[in-house]
Amino acid sequence: MIPKDGNRFSEKIRLKLRNLSLSPRQILDDIALCLVFFTRLPLPVFDFRGRSLAAAIWAAPVAGLVVGLIGAIVFATAERFGLAIGPAAALALVATVLTTGCLHEDGLSDVADGFGGGKSRGRKLEIMRDSRIGAYGAMALALSLLIRWSALSEFVEPTQALFALIAAHAASRGVLGAFMHLLPPARSDGLSADAGTVSIETAIAGAVLGAIPLLLLGLGGAIVALILLGLLFAAFRTLCVNQIDGQTGDTIGALQQLSEIAVLLVASVALS
Repeated sequence: MIPKDGNRFSEKIRLKLRNLSLSPRQILDDIALCLVFFTRLPLPVFDFRGRSLAAAIWAAPVAGLVVGLIGAIVFATAERFGLAIGPAAALALVATVLTTGCLHEDGLSDVADGFGGGKSRGRKLEIMRDSRIGAYGAMALALSLLIRWSALSEFVEPTQALFALIAAHAASRGVLGAFMHLLPPARSDGLSADAGTVSIETAIAGAVLGAIPLLLLGLGGAIVALILLGLLFAAFRTLCVNQIDGQTGDTIGALQQLSEIAVLLVASVALS
């Protein structure tokens, strides 16, 4: 039996989602905008008619689904040609990184350098904007690639890799809208400030859309992944508040990387 508080909470979510009224054209525009922003796919030129990334961020999990699908296709193709699981996992990881143009990896390395090497808020932001990579950033990238490759190497069947990659890439982008909604931009210029303000309706829609693919991990895997993502989200939000008193495009990218790793680790247990 569902508690009354749970019913009221579910009803609030339904009302918020109902307020996010989009026309079919706006839905397609938002999906296209997220594909253009989050991937480097050779897409045609679109006219978004002033639609901001903040308004379209609910569709980020769709872009994640596309990225995960591309990685899964490469994994299955490599295995079909007789490659071992390790090389197949590495090629799948290469495919996802090339598809996104290292967008989120760049954010992870910048955050590691800034948070690890800066003494003050201003200095941390200055380091994060520097295009050069330091020891903290290099180590963060190396560990991210190693952990993701290790998790993907656990899957002996292409279907397992497909489910894991789709769940990880969709869910890790579903949390981005909520992160942008709950934390103000740490600086007055830059990617995050230019993106605009994310509404609560948009944040909830993105989170729900990103959570649905977690069911590919099974009910138990989905529950564990949701709990882990929630704890990670809260911890990283607190870290960003303490370090730079807000969020930037780099912290958004770092959150995506950490969330992707978390879901892949859960998938390596739930599916293998």
